[in-house]
Amino acid sequence: YFQDLLNKSEKALYDAFPSMYGELYTQNMKVFKDLYSELRRYYRGSNINLEEALNEFWTRLLERLFKLMNPQYHITDEYLDCMVKHAEQHKPFGEVPRDLKVKATRAFIAARSYAQGFLVGSDVVKKVSQVSLSHECTRAIMKLMYCPHCRGMSSVKPCNNYCLNVVKGCLANQADLNTEWKYLMDSLVVVADRIDGPYNVDTVIGTIHMRIAEAISNLQENKDSVTAKVFQGCGNPKISTKGSSTEEKKRRGKVTLEGKSSAQALEMLVLDAKGNLTALKTYWITLPSSLCSKKVMASSVADDKCWNGMTKGSYLPEVMGDGLANQINNPEVEVDITKPDMTIRQQIMQLKIMTNRLGNANIGNDVDFQDASDDMSGSGSGDSCPDDVCGKRLSKSTSTRQPETHAIPKQSGHGINGASSRSLPSAFLLLLVAFIATQHLWR
Repeated sequence: YFQDLLNKSEKALYDAFPSMYGELYTQNMKVFKDLYSELRRYYRGSNINLEEALNEFWTRLLERLFKLMNPQYHITDEYLDCMVKHAEQHKPFGEVPRDLKVKATRAFIAARSYAQGFLVGSDVVKKVSQVSLSHECTRAIMKLMYCPHCRGMSSVKPCNNYCLNVVKGCLANQADLNTEWKYLMDSLVVVADRIDGPYNVDTVIGTIHMRIAEAISNLQENKDSVTAKVFQGCGNPKISTKGSSTEEKKRRGKVTLEGKSSAQALEMLVLDAKGNLTALKTYWITLPSSLCSKKVMASSVADDKCWNGMTKGSYLPEVMGDGLANQINNPEVEVDITKPDMTIRQQIMQLKIMTNRLGNANIGNDVDFQDASDDMSGSGSGDSCPDDVCGKRLSKSTSTRQPETHAIPKQSGHGINGASSRSLPSAFLLLLVAFIATQHLWR
């Protein structure tokens, strides 16, 4: 939507300026094209100083228009340098450059930070979904979903609390994203209010061509006064041997462009986005419930005829809390709470960084988007469900297995290739996490 606003403004300029300004435009097309190119690059995240880009545009435009409006004089580059030094004092374009710089800077900072926030959120989901589940988790999911079939109870659903303990243990590290994830969602909601409020993004970005036309009209109307002040400060330039052009005189006068407001469209987009962001706030800690109810189809809490991991009956252990620290006594999955997953910790840091950027954007401060990507790669391991797992509950006190650390698996671009059937629960859970999250983020 933001890029469409910019594209429409640029097209309106290209359509209207040739007939409005003639040589003033045709001989300076590159100046206008460069401005929109810089604005577009800035929005997409390039490390560009927006204020400097706007100042450069007005400087280049003034130099060229001043020469065109004074063709009877031979104006050197040194003379133009002198003129530019006095430009702020003379205000040849009126108040338009200063006003546009203030408004456009805030609008573009908010717009690109907002869009970047969604990209970071999506990237976090993607990278987190690539983290392999541990060996213990794979065994626990196999026991949850497939062991009832081995016992001749294929129609018996897993107990809801049993399912929750398995998934909370498997996604313990992911649940630790919750705090910073919530902060990111809250920050995006705040910036959304700025976009559709005081920063007036719709009007500012969509009417850049109108402000440029207003500035040129100001210069045309005050040509004699501006020229006199420049001559006074920089001296009288030499008379040119070339004949003067009547093009500028023919096209002088106040020019007004119409701008079509689409504020209502922006308002609807912002409202829709805010609704989705609010719904996503607790995504990581509600994920276990979503997985158990939507995919595992666990029985209700009160059901005493569900699969409890050993037989058909009630599930008695309490449900664990959210996050890694709360899994110390998880009866279904052995979790080493002293070894957090480093990939997920890196994504927590990315969320913090993006939230800080949005905080700066909210008060109009520019931010630099330099991606801090990690190149970690590796592979995880899975295992089938041996008889001793399906026959009895794992004993934490007698286990000597060391927790495994899994890095991000390499992506083939065609899903999970070469994976055996024994890795199915792990792949199933990870792909589901990514699918649910990205559905919400890009709705």
